[in-house]
Order: sequence, then C-alpha cells, then structure tokens
Amino acid sequence: MKILRQSLSNRIVHWVSAISILMLIITGFGQMPLYGRYLVVQPPGTRWLTSYEITLYMHYIFAAVLLFIIFYHLAYHFLRKEFHILPKKGDLKASFEIIKAMILRRPEPASEKYLPEQRLAYAYFAFAIAMVVITGIFKVIKNIQGVNVSNSLILWGAQLHNLATMLIILGIIMHLAAFAFKANRKMLSGMFTGYVNKEYVQERHSIWYHELEGQEEKKEN
Repeated sequence: MKILRQSLSNRIVHWVSAISILMLIITGFGQMPLYGRYLVVQPPGTRWLTSYEITLYMHYIFAAVLLFIIFYHLAYHFLRKEFHILPKKGDLKASFEIIKAMILRRPEPASEKYLPEQRLAYAYFAFAIAMVVITGIFKVIKNIQGVNVSNSLILWGAQLHNLATMLIILGIIMHLAAFAFKANRKMLSGMFTGYVNKEYVQERHSIWYHELEGQEEKKEN
C-alpha cells in the first residue's frame, strides 16, 4: 500500500525551484565570465553560455520564475496552515540521534511527517535563498539609470550574493549526499509520484502515521 507524502503542489514547487536554481547557478557563472575563459571544450548547444547578454537575460528569467514559485509556496501553505516543515525545538539534537542510528544501524527515534534534519535543511535553504534573492534584487536596482550606489555597497552586495550562491551549492551537495544512506532513498518516490510505501511510513514516521490513522477514524465516525 502507498501513502501520499508529497502533494502535487509540493512536487511542482520542488522541481520548479530545483530547475530555476540550477539555471541561475549556470547563468550566474556565465556572467563572471568563466565559460569563455576556461571552457576549453564546448559541448554542442552550450555556445550561448559564453555570451554575457544571453546569460544575463536567462538569469533574469529564471530569477523571476524562482520569485514566483517562492511566493506561491508561501501563500499556499500559509492559507492552508500547513507548517510541518518548519524547524522545531530540539531538531538539532534529534538529527544527530537519527544520523547516529543510521550509521550504527540501530532503530531510529519516532519521527513526524518530516525528519528533524529535513526541517533544518529547509531552514538552511530558506535562509540561503532569501539571501541570494535580496542581494540579487539589490544588484538589479543598482543597474537602474539614475540610481546612485556607493562602491562599498556594490562590493558588499556582490560578495554576499556570491556567498549565498556558495551556500546553496553546498546545500545541494549535502542534500544529494543524504541519499547515500539507504534509509533515505525510500523518500525519493515521494518527490516523483507523491507516494511512499506504507511500511516505510510505519517504520520511520510513526508519529505521522498515527496521526493519519486518527484522521481516518474520524472520517469513518
């Protein structure tokens, strides 16, 4: 049996965010510019990466897509009052206990719909993305004709934007590295089909599973 873990809305937000962030990283490096200087062998279809104008416009397009999906995500969950993914007190210690249990192959502590480390990862990405968005908006504003910005602010804005980008790249690496643990791989189907195995939920997300059981009993009564 399967249990719905990720709604269609969550899956759309996840993949649109992932694609737009990936393209923002690629086009952002193109504006430095790196590809024209260091990409000795250019695969077919990548010539546009050496054009500053094209990578700039593409960067703006995917930045707009990311902004849209962020506002949609916030509004959707705020209106539905769904805050399962927000960090909670004790998540850091609980994450350590779960990781230790996975490494030592011991039973994990009971968890809710999202594991403590997933909630912390969400907060990490939220901070990094907010930082890159705010500094990105600043970089756009300073290019508007008639707007005068001091050189020190321009420098700090660029440095913070680059720092936020590095934080996101580091977060993506850690996010993918989490699937090195076999237990985490069972969550993958949820981001493609939305559903995960019932046995997986019973074993690893027992608190959430009991909540689902309670909801079913209320419906039947």
